[in-house]
Amino acid sequence: MQYLPNLLFALILLSGIWFFVRNVGKLRRNIGLGKDRDVSDNRPRRWKNMARIALGQSKMVVRPVAGAMHIIVYLGFIIINVEVLEIIIDGLLGTHRVFAPLGPLYDFLIAAFEILAFLVIVAVVVFWLRRNALRLARFVKPEMKGWPSRDGNMILYIELVLMFLFLSMNAADFRLQQLEVAHYTKAGTFPVSQFLAGLMEGLPVASLILVERTAWWLHILGILFFLNYLYYSKHLHILLAFPNTFFASLNPPGQFRNLEAVTREVRLMTDPSADPYAAPEEGTGPPEKFGASDVTDLSWVQLLAAYTCTECGRCTSECPANQTGKKLSPRKIMMDTRDRLEEVGKNIDANKGTFVEDGKQLLNDYISPEELWACTSCNACVQACPVSIDPLSIIMDMRQYLVMEQSAAPAELNAMMGNIENNGAPWPFNQMDRLNWAKDS
Repeated sequence: MQYLPNLLFALILLSGIWFFVRNVGKLRRNIGLGKDRDVSDNRPRRWKNMARIALGQSKMVVRPVAGAMHIIVYLGFIIINVEVLEIIIDGLLGTHRVFAPLGPLYDFLIAAFEILAFLVIVAVVVFWLRRNALRLARFVKPEMKGWPSRDGNMILYIELVLMFLFLSMNAADFRLQQLEVAHYTKAGTFPVSQFLAGLMEGLPVASLILVERTAWWLHILGILFFLNYLYYSKHLHILLAFPNTFFASLNPPGQFRNLEAVTREVRLMTDPSADPYAAPEEGTGPPEKFGASDVTDLSWVQLLAAYTCTECGRCTSECPANQTGKKLSPRKIMMDTRDRLEEVGKNIDANKGTFVEDGKQLLNDYISPEELWACTSCNACVQACPVSIDPLSIIMDMRQYLVMEQSAAPAELNAMMGNIENNGAPWPFNQMDRLNWAKDS
């Protein structure tokens, strides 16, 4: 019976890790449904981008208030969870504050953890007020109704509870240390929880131990729950921001990727020495489909970005089309891509590893042509994203499908392309008549 708590802890820990690994496997499988894309170029620059944007949070502080609070939560959650290592060792071995022999360093760490925990609580409360009391415009867009809104609040509640559990555990521990209860050796400095400990004066030792143990167990259970909740939440970016910033495009802003098949055709047409009747070389023929109508037509890099989306709405708030009342929301593009990818993944799971045609696709069932054609391709959404997501690349691939596969471009665009083909310019005037306007000036 002495080792029953340790065995129970080990079982819970292994179960939490198993569920997490299973979710990671599904995530890898779904992202792998995308087309291959070579992103092995310029690795030093990619490592630098990841360190600067994902680790250094450089794009977050463009908006100082939200950026500073996000950094507090980010640092607090990462650094405080270093203490989880001690909890795991204590839980497995039956020890208590196993790192206490570190002495002054341990005191400093616990004090730093507590200050950060308090700052996280303050930041979370401000975030909640911004979402629910101030109702900032980017948090109340149509795509944020229902689950996205509940998920955003759920994360805030989880973070708040975890921080309070951490401080409550330390407060009860501090009181037990003061009372010199066996097993609770004096270790750590408690600049925040000592005030909570004052509320516990007069409680019997048994009650203090109950508070400390309950907070300890709920804290680690909460961490494991949060770890597995990530897969279903926008907070998956905690893990995926690092690979997404590493694999993000290194092209200059606004530079679009050319289709190799089209480029070869143009070169063939403009090369007087080329044989137009020659059979194409192996592997150089046209693709099965131009552009993208469903998630499997996108690259794995784009699917990774869909899972990385933080739903912060910075892209949508910067989008000129959205600002003028158009239906386009770059955030919705990423959310729809992720939702359709999840639907495809569940289809594969339900059919033992094989996708069974469900009569749906990303185009029309999730994203309408009206949204796609509202985009000005200004690149504002890409510039605004704090984790280097590129909604524009998905929009352009889907536009490409509409034009090249369905000839479904808007009438104005068809007229412009016809004028370019016939007149060498977007305007419906013969090249010889372009300067007629100057004759009357």
